[in-house]
Amino acid sequence: MDKNIQNFKAIGLDIDISELPTPIYIVDERLIEKNLKILKDVMERTGCRILLAQKAFSMFSLYPLIGRYLSGTTASSLFEARLGYEEMKSREVHIYSPAYREDEFDEIMRICDHIVFNSFAQWNKYKGKVKASNKRIECGLRINPEYSEIETDIYNPCFTGSRLGITLDNFRDGDLEGIDGLHFHTMCEQNSDVLKRTIKVVDEKFGKYIKGMKWVNFGGGHHITRPDYDIDTLIECITFIKEKYNVEVYLEPGEAIALNAGYLAAKVLDIVKNNVEIAILDTSAACHMPDVIEMPYRPKIVGAGESGQYPYTYRLGGMTCLAGDVIGDYSFKEPLQPGDILIFTDMAIYTMVKNNTFNGVNLPAIASYNEKDGLKIIKKFGYEDFKGRLS
Repeated sequence: MDKNIQNFKAIGLDIDISELPTPIYIVDERLIEKNLKILKDVMERTGCRILLAQKAFSMFSLYPLIGRYLSGTTASSLFEARLGYEEMKSREVHIYSPAYREDEFDEIMRICDHIVFNSFAQWNKYKGKVKASNKRIECGLRINPEYSEIETDIYNPCFTGSRLGITLDNFRDGDLEGIDGLHFHTMCEQNSDVLKRTIKVVDEKFGKYIKGMKWVNFGGGHHITRPDYDIDTLIECITFIKEKYNVEVYLEPGEAIALNAGYLAAKVLDIVKNNVEIAILDTSAACHMPDVIEMPYRPKIVGAGESGQYPYTYRLGGMTCLAGDVIGDYSFKEPLQPGDILIFTDMAIYTMVKNNTFNGVNLPAIASYNEKDGLKIIKKFGYEDFKGRLS
C-alpha cells in the first residue's frame, strides 16, 4: 500500500489523495462529536453550562453540530461575538475584552447577552448604556485571584503585572450594583487538580463577593476531553461553588471541543542537506501553525518518531524566508521523497484562528470528514485572500 494512503488509513480517514490539495486542515467530525458528548455529560451531571471559546476553534461550518451539545459561544472581540451569534443561532453569546471600543459597544450589546468587564472603570463607563438597552444583558467582572500554576508568563493571566482581571486589592464592593457574575481564567491546558486548588483561592479571596451573584464563570484552559483528565474532580469543583453560593456555573473551554480532532496534511517539496537532512514542506510553522514557534512545541506526525528513533531523521522546514521557520526534527522508517504527504496531528486548535499569509504563502484549504459524506473540502484560498488584507 502507498505510504501516503497508509498514513490516512492510520487515522481512520478514507481519502482519495489524488484529489487532495495540500496543505490542508482536516477536521474529523466524529472526534469533535466524541469530545462534545464528554462535555455534554459534564453539563448533565452538574447543571453547569459550557461555552465554545472561539479563540481556539472558530470553524463555523461545524457550529450547528456544536450547538446541539453546548450552551453557546464566548468571544474576545466584536467579530468573534458576531460569528457566534450568526452561526450558532439561538444559543448564548458571551464576550470578555480587556477594554471595549466605544464605536463597537452598541453592536456588542445587540449581539451579546453576557458582557464581562475587565475593570470597574470599564463597567462604570458602559453600565448606563447597558441599563438603557431594550434587552436584558447580564454583566460580569473578571477577577484576578493572583494564583496560577502556568509556568510560562505569556500564557499566564495572573503573572505579576498582568492586565487581565481585577485583583482583590482593587476590588470595590460599592460598585457591584448591576453586576450579575464574576469571571476568572487562570488555566492553560491543565487538569482539574489545578482547578481545585484555584477554586480554594478564589473562594477564600472573593467568596464574600460571590454571595448574591447569579453566576460564576470558571473561564477556559480546562483539558476536559484529554484521556487522562479527572472529570470527577471537575464535577466536585462545579458542585462545590453551585451549592455553596447557589449560583450558575459556566465553563468556556476552547481546546477541549476540538482537542485531537484535526490534522494538517502537507507535502514534501524537496530534500536538501546542510549537516543534516532537511525536508522542505509546502506548509509553514510561521504561517500555518504559529504556536509551534510561539509556545514553542513540537507537533506529532503520524508514523514519525523522535530524532534518531527510526533510521531516517530529517529536519522539517517551511517555505518562508524566515530562518526559524522550522517545525522540528523527526525520524521515519523509510526515507522521505518529494511528493510524500505528512500528517500533523492536533491541528484543529489555534491554527485556523491564528494563521497568516506572511511572504504571500497561501493558506491551507479547510476540510471536514464524517462517515456519511467522507471528505468535504469546505474552503480553498488564493491570491485574492492575500491581496485583500493589503492596500
